[in-house]
Amino acid sequence: MSIEAVSGDITTERVDAIVNAANSSLLGGGGVDGAIHAAAGPALLAECRALRESTLPDGLPVGDAVATGAGDLPCRWVIHTVGPNRHAGQTDPALLASCFTRSLDVAADLGATSLAFPAVSAGIYGWDADEVARVAVAAVNGYAGRRPDTIRFVLFSERLLSAFRAALAG
Repeated sequence: MSIEAVSGDITTERVDAIVNAANSSLLGGGGVDGAIHAAAGPALLAECRALRESTLPDGLPVGDAVATGAGDLPCRWVIHTVGPNRHAGQTDPALLASCFTRSLDVAADLGATSLAFPAVSAGIYGWDADEVARVAVAAVNGYAGRRPDTIRFVLFSERLLSAFRAALAG
């Protein structure tokens, strides 16, 4: 299995699945979530609306994950996870770790062999880049289930890239 950190745009990743740092509504937002929805086109929003109408009427809980198709993205699936919002008092690292492990659970259920993660909660949700990197890498390394052959952290800034590379170096 390969785990790496790269600089880039997660919407262009040619992997089986990408992880969306979504909000609980699943209906799009800013940052990574907005970029994924914009690049995926209307099919992604339609699938998210269908999830809200059927199985997730109250939205996706913090720390959980769910998959949809990928619309116009080059991947097959988008795995949506809701990170904890530090500004709203959600400061438990276990909630953040759950975003990564639940995403891995969903990826395993899908049969995904390659997966790209963003730095969940490191943007507008106010978590420190180093803490997100440490929690994410520990969650992926400690995951007991079937992991994809390739796991890539795709990061949009040099600060995040440095934090994830340091966490991977251990």
